[in-house]
Amino acid sequence: MKLKTLAVGLCTIALLAGCGSKGDDAGKSEKEDKTIRIGASVTPHAEIIRHIQPVLEKEGYTLDIKEYTDYNKMNQALADDDMDANFFQHQQFLDNWTKNANAEDKITSVFTVHYEPMGIYSVNHKSLKELADGQKIAVPHDSTNGGRALMLLQENGIITLKKGKGIDATKQDIKKYNKKVEIVEMDATACATSLPDVDFSVINGNNALLAKVSDKVMASESKDSEATKSFANVIVVQTAHKDDEKIKALIKALNTEDVKKFIEDNYDGIVVPLVPVK
Repeated sequence: MKLKTLAVGLCTIALLAGCGSKGDDAGKSEKEDKTIRIGASVTPHAEIIRHIQPVLEKEGYTLDIKEYTDYNKMNQALADDDMDANFFQHQQFLDNWTKNANAEDKITSVFTVHYEPMGIYSVNHKSLKELADGQKIAVPHDSTNGGRALMLLQENGIITLKKGKGIDATKQDIKKYNKKVEIVEMDATACATSLPDVDFSVINGNNALLAKVSDKVMASESKDSEATKSFANVIVVQTAHKDDEKIKALIKALNTEDVKKFIEDNYDGIVVPLVPVK
């Protein structure tokens, strides 16, 4: 009986010791986690992250950067813990995605880096003055960029939207075509790659950079526009880990005059820095 009691006692001690050791290892592992896994679109986002890589390395961090061309995969990968952060989107896109994916408590934005003015581009015309009846204008078809594109067309006198319609506008909200143009909806990336096939196209700044057509801009959003304030690009992380030390280190490395200068020197106004934040 005594031997049985002793054996049970030893097993209990071993189990408790094992649990304590596992907990200690987990805490130690989290504390010493020095790898920052980040997903980013090719340009300018991944380029900006690579620019701060030496700064983070001096702080003992390793950057694991994965480039994406499909916007729809990055937030899911973050929610599934396949990365620690992503950098490619604006708040409106994030809000729409989390709502549709029922993931509003899983991922969140933590820092604003820059904005990319949406512009009207053409390789077939020299200016918007050449816009004529019957011509085609491509616009993004997604719910956030589509309304933004229509606002830019209105700002340039091409269409008139119904009263009260702005970022949430759709083609059905066009009250009047001031020019008898055809508005063709397509994927945001296709607006850039299909530029030779239309007369004009409304393109996001990063897609213009990727397609190497940033010098073909005819008009762009003003710095004081509603869209500019609503579509700044953000760092997004898992909500449960937003206060992790490595996330703080990432934000600190981005929030500098050096990053501001890098953006100003490399993107010809297609990307506009919003750092440093004091």
